[in-house]
Amino acid sequence: MNHLKTFTLLAALTALFVGLGYLLGGPTGMLVALVLAGGMNLFSYWNADRIVLKMYRAQPVDEQHPNAVVRVYVADVVQMARNAGLPRPVIAIIPNDQPNAFATGRNPENAAVCATTGLLDMLSREEIRGVMAHELAHVKNRDTLTMTVTATVAGAIAALANFAMFFGGGDDRERPGGLIGTLALMILAPMAAGLVQMAISRGREYEADRVGAGIAGDPEALASALQKIDGHARRIVNPTAERNPASGQLFIINPLAGRGADNLFSTHPATGNRVKALMALGTTMGPAARRPDFAAAAPRATTTSVPTTPVSRSGPWG
Repeated sequence: MNHLKTFTLLAALTALFVGLGYLLGGPTGMLVALVLAGGMNLFSYWNADRIVLKMYRAQPVDEQHPNAVVRVYVADVVQMARNAGLPRPVIAIIPNDQPNAFATGRNPENAAVCATTGLLDMLSREEIRGVMAHELAHVKNRDTLTMTVTATVAGAIAALANFAMFFGGGDDRERPGGLIGTLALMILAPMAAGLVQMAISRGREYEADRVGAGIAGDPEALASALQKIDGHARRIVNPTAERNPASGQLFIINPLAGRGADNLFSTHPATGNRVKALMALGTTMGPAARRPDFAAAAPRATTTSVPTTPVSRSGPWG
């Protein structure tokens, strides 16, 4: 089902991209766009994850990191991945004050999970575990390919729509759609790409919440984390996401949440609805299933280095 969903999504976005090419350049423009779309989809399959990691300046970390909080973060991710039957992913941190996280990669064998420094600074250990379990759930469900390629293609559609404004002047009679068609595609094409992203992404987020809650064993911690992240995302700007809005769907909470217009076509469900679903799941699981196995995860030297109460805002980053 996930492979079919990926194919359907890419087909829809590719058709939109080719349609833009036709409006801009007629049959020749359509052919050029078709060739570009095919090459872009192939390139995205193999390289989009690395592009996203580089875009956000993600820094891989491991158990040898000098910071105790980061070492525990790594140990928790490794332990949860092992319990979920997943290969060890690349584990990274992103130098950004907005608390957030995402996963990327074309399959579980080539996956990466990333947390911002803001996330490690502002959330408790249980909450961080809940967030990273959500990201591991995306890896387990093989959502990461869909998320990464969709972000790449949708970004290209937005760029092509912006490029169309350079064709708005002069004689438009030979171009399909003319001036009105060009103006329409500049507005409607990014909206259409956003709707495709939204239709696929919202259901995937609910499922990752459910599976991630099981991986971490603590739905209420994930619910608490979502509320904190959502609140801070409304006040702390993520500059890289602002420059590349199509990549916003990769994150656990919309990094553009502080921009009211973006919420109209948000790829994420309402945080309140996600919290309600998680709290209901917590009631079903019962308290015995919601005890994270800290002893199995943390390195001996740092087991007591990170409190299980919320970390100070100054955190490990000074």
